[in-house]
Amino acid sequence: MSGNGVIELINVSVAYGQNRILDSVDFSLDVGEFCYVIGKTGVGKSTFLKLLYSDVKPDKGMVKVADYDVANIPDRKIPYLRRRLGVVFQDFQLLSDRNVFENVAFSLRVTGQNKGFIKSRVLEVLGLVGLSHKRNSMPNDLSGGEKQRVVIARALANEPRLLLADEPTGNLDPEASASIMELMRQINNRGMAVLMVTHDYEVIRKFPARTVQISDGKLENIKVL
Repeated sequence: MSGNGVIELINVSVAYGQNRILDSVDFSLDVGEFCYVIGKTGVGKSTFLKLLYSDVKPDKGMVKVADYDVANIPDRKIPYLRRRLGVVFQDFQLLSDRNVFENVAFSLRVTGQNKGFIKSRVLEVLGLVGLSHKRNSMPNDLSGGEKQRVVIARALANEPRLLLADEPTGNLDPEASASIMELMRQINNRGMAVLMVTHDYEVIRKFPARTVQISDGKLENIKVL
């Protein structure tokens, strides 16, 4: 991997039975780069993301993410890889029985951080996403956009090198979507690489960045008009 690379795939293939999802794919993402991944339903966008955090293994090829050889990573090291990645899901996956503060703190507690650090870091990332005033609120009392901001705060808590986002605006109205995209771009402007799967071409038009399309097992750079 080059000095500026946070993701590098070389000649990567993934198949489920006879269904080839990725076919000899090459891809790289530099530190501080923002990139969209698009494609029709079922072409392998989520598989592509899962490959990066070692939830799916390639059938062949090299996968390097945040200096880890993901294609050959032993199971005991996968948690360390995932601490270098922040993952934002479409369906939030918040703990409904814990407030906003505790939802974000959970991702730090599992890494064994001390209470003082956890408190200061949680308040820092909640401030970054504009939710300091909601730290005692329960998830069910939040709007969709606020829930997604909590998810982003949780993803940032361990100071990852890369943010992976799977349809982060998919369940949001246009106003909330725009707000989340403004936040994503702010995070990117602070130097973090962002890889975002989306089906929302309007978001790409309003917030243009490098865009790659998955089709017939291949990745290609495209322009969204």
